[in-house]
Amino acid sequence: MPEARSSRQARQELDAKLSQRFIALDPEGYFLIKLDQLAHGLVAEHYGNAIDSQGLATDPETGEVIACKGEGPRQALATYRGRTAKELGMALSEGSSPLPLSRLDHALYLGRELQKAEYCLDHGLEYVQD
Repeated sequence: MPEARSSRQARQELDAKLSQRFIALDPEGYFLIKLDQLAHGLVAEHYGNAIDSQGLATDPETGEVIACKGEGPRQALATYRGRTAKELGMALSEGSSPLPLSRLDHALYLGRELQKAEYCLDHGLEYVQD
């Protein structure tokens, strides 16, 4: 199995390299994805943001930069729920207008994260959003 390991390692290294690229933020906001163990489902909380001249997400009310591990609760604009990654992804990308996301790269990222969250839900694992 050395070939499988080296192939997996090569993919992981490629993903790590690609993660270092500049990512333009979605002006429609960002999502925090969580598991709902009781309902055996997925939850995506949508939060609004503004984007400053440096491309950083800021709180639309205060203008403060939003840290990845921010302090204090922010109020979600909307909460979406689904039993599967597909159901929740469709609600985010094919639901009622206005849609909560505007960038294709953001939609692809959410799809990957929702699949990962569903896998964790199905296998009793802790989910940590990238």
